[in-house]
Amino acid sequence: MAAILEIPEVRQRVSPLSVEEYHRLDEFNENGRRTELIRGIVSEKMSKSPLHWSVAKRLYDSIYALLAEGFVVRQEAPLTFADSEPDPDIAVVRGRESDFIATHPSAAELVIEVAVSSAALDRENASLYAEAGVKEYWIIDRFQRTLSVFRRDPPVTGPESVATIQETQTYRTDLLPGFELPLARLLTVADRWQ
Repeated sequence: MAAILEIPEVRQRVSPLSVEEYHRLDEFNENGRRTELIRGIVSEKMSKSPLHWSVAKRLYDSIYALLAEGFVVRQEAPLTFADSEPDPDIAVVRGRESDFIATHPSAAELVIEVAVSSAALDRENASLYAEAGVKEYWIIDRFQRTLSVFRRDPPVTGPESVATIQETQTYRTDLLPGFELPLARLLTVADRWQ
């Protein structure tokens, strides 16, 4: 199916959905699989391996323990943007849980994706998150053994800068005071789970 989308004549006939139309669909497609909306296109979510879930859970727990008042950390929960509704592995958003009972957040301070098989789609989504005002977007790439950090400051519409944190480095961000990510420790633990 993916190869057919490479044909320009077919790609022109793809009918994108709006976020409102997407909300009228079931949470699961006809195959019983979860979906997300990216740039008006509905696609199936990749299944999460135990390794992927474990790495994401460790990050979630570390962030949750240091989260300041007025912020919420979400795991595999939707963010609603103009033409997309991605489900990032982790998102830190401003507000309280009660703010998101009726609607999903429409912005995030930080979005994190954990790539244990391929980071291609995660890298493609960097511009999506930048357009939505996400201040930092991280991709933890287990195979490249790096952390890519995409930063933006308004009113820039694309990623302002990309930093690549190597396995031997520790990353700190002003968005989470007191949080340190020693990449080697996270990747070593991931290696043991393999």
